[in-house]
Amino acid sequence: MNIVLTGYGKMGKVIEGILMKRNHNLLKTIDSEKELAEFPSSDAVCIDFTTPEAFKANYKTLADKFSSVVVGTTGWDDIKSEVIDYFKKNNTNLVYATNFSLGVNIFFEAVDFISGLISEHADYDPYVIELHHKEKLDIPSGTAITTKKIIDKNIKKEKETEISSVRTGFIKGIHEAGFESEYDKISIRHEAYSREGFALGAVIAAEWIAETGGIWDFREMLKSKIINKK
Repeated sequence: MNIVLTGYGKMGKVIEGILMKRNHNLLKTIDSEKELAEFPSSDAVCIDFTTPEAFKANYKTLADKFSSVVVGTTGWDDIKSEVIDYFKKNNTNLVYATNFSLGVNIFFEAVDFISGLISEHADYDPYVIELHHKEKLDIPSGTAITTKKIIDKNIKKEKETEISSVRTGFIKGIHEAGFESEYDKISIRHEAYSREGFALGAVIAAEWIAETGGIWDFREMLKSKIINKK
């Protein structure tokens, strides 16, 4: 499969290694708006790990130039409906996620299941905690926001679930969802040891979207491909 990488930072370099291991052809790495504008239209799959600002500025160009796009960039939830509408209009395949780690998406399913069970017990107060390295720009993380949305969908309270964020050191990513009562606490935790888990998920998403087509949230794609086949 032919791949173009937009964003050649730390994550882009890890994805490059995964692509080589899975015998894909990396056509081009693009690390500027000028390079993207000059790149010809292609039937390659584009994997985007840039910045929220760059993605917001360039999503139309991505939809115009590529047959399929995998978006690992977070921080664009405020224009999500516009992005999806534009990709639909262009008949460009799209898969996006706040986190492409397979483990994190299993974490989402666990949070969904447990918060659904707890929904009938008002004495449990939910919370979300996330910790990342000091260079991570978006606060709270997209993964924490997704976790909060899952909890708030199932547990109806006057006050929305709070997210606590920490930025320090070199932490790859820790997310915890908890439900605490006067008597006990239930917690679910995911900790990333490296960026390879995120990179592998993004490459798997590229393989799937090239085969399946359409517009997908990676969590729903994962359920469609794996969980629902059990």
